[in-house]
Amino acid sequence: MNTSISSVVVYVTYHGTPQDRFDRDYYIAAHLPFVMKAWSQYGLLGVTALFPAPEQEGTVALCECVFRDEGAVEAAFASPEASAVMADVPRYTALAPRRFRAVAL
Repeated sequence: MNTSISSVVVYVTYHGTPQDRFDRDYYIAAHLPFVMKAWSQYGLLGVTALFPAPEQEGTVALCECVFRDEGAVEAAFASPEASAVMADVPRYTALAPRRFRAVAL
């Protein structure tokens, strides 16, 4: 993906053990398209899912969300659609998502 210097990356991580439920198929096929549909109108440019080896304890899944700018991040997370996005989480995991922003050096 070609992003501009002003774009903002938000990482969403899920931490747990190999025994914790995380439905990768649902996450990729349903949740991420749902997030794109809900937040692209606010400036979400793209999402990418990454999964470490299943037998490792720690990070179970990581999603990279690229937003147009800081205003887009704020608008998406404050939007009426944000509660529906969060309500979808139990469909694929009981793990709590953690968010953090990456900044260019």
